[in-house]
Amino acid sequence: MEFFRIRRDIPFMRKALVFNVISFITFLLAVFFLSTRGLHLSVEFTGGTLMEVSYSEAADLQGVRKALTDSGFSEPQVQNFGTARDVLIRLPLVKDVDSAKVSQQVIATLSAGDGPKPELRRVEYVGPQIGKELAEDGALALMFVICGIMAYLAMRFEWRYAVSAIIANLHDVVIILGFFAAFQWEFSLPVLAAVLAVLGYSVNESVVVFDRVREVFRNARKRTLTVAEVMDNAITSTISRTIITHGSTQMMVLSMLLFGGEALHYFAVALTIGICFGIYSSVLVACPLAMWLGVKREQLIKPPKRKEEAVV
Repeated sequence: MEFFRIRRDIPFMRKALVFNVISFITFLLAVFFLSTRGLHLSVEFTGGTLMEVSYSEAADLQGVRKALTDSGFSEPQVQNFGTARDVLIRLPLVKDVDSAKVSQQVIATLSAGDGPKPELRRVEYVGPQIGKELAEDGALALMFVICGIMAYLAMRFEWRYAVSAIIANLHDVVIILGFFAAFQWEFSLPVLAAVLAVLGYSVNESVVVFDRVREVFRNARKRTLTVAEVMDNAITSTISRTIITHGSTQMMVLSMLLFGGEALHYFAVALTIGICFGIYSSVLVACPLAMWLGVKREQLIKPPKRKEEAVV
């Protein structure tokens, strides 16, 4: 299915150096913010207290957050959990303070007002050791995904394509993390899941474009095309598919961003950044890198076997 078909190839590769310079500058800015500000890790990684409370009617999240802040609780995270009456509260780790006392203080604070009284449903305490293990497991998961993608692309295409695609995908991941570091958005387990999803999503676009590159190489036997012309033709011929696929996905992600509430807000933000930069990197970073690494038609298409000369 195509919305439109462009009959003349768009010369993307003519501006490949400009696009990659822009990408390199953006990448350096992301690394700068990561190294200077760091990520604002959530309770899952740093440790803290997680509480679930229930009200008899819809809870006022802003009121709950303000009451906790006024009582001395630093950076409370308050969001609905399931229904409008159920509230999930995350509090950062406080040294030398028992989590049971923290929950009692929270309930006492929320019960002090004139509104509906909260009912404590559950309390969970995440220690710093558990948070450290979650961070290590998340880094391992990211590493395994990267290794798996490289192995898949190397087997399906050729190592030059694998290297260029993984550089482009890591470019997306670092930029997402750079946004979260620059604006000090909360980095939680759902955001980590979004980063891993972006890796798989971005590589899908790279596979589509590289498949088209291989097809153009196969069909160009009777005419001579440069590698840049092949890349331009592959990107141009897949633009309609890219708009349909990524446009549909982005509409779904925007619905989560606008109507999903605080629980899905940063998850949707990470996906939005990843989708936008994923399109850019798969087309304008991966393809130029593959071209500069020296891809050729012979690397994707095996020459026909010659018949052995008859033995005289």
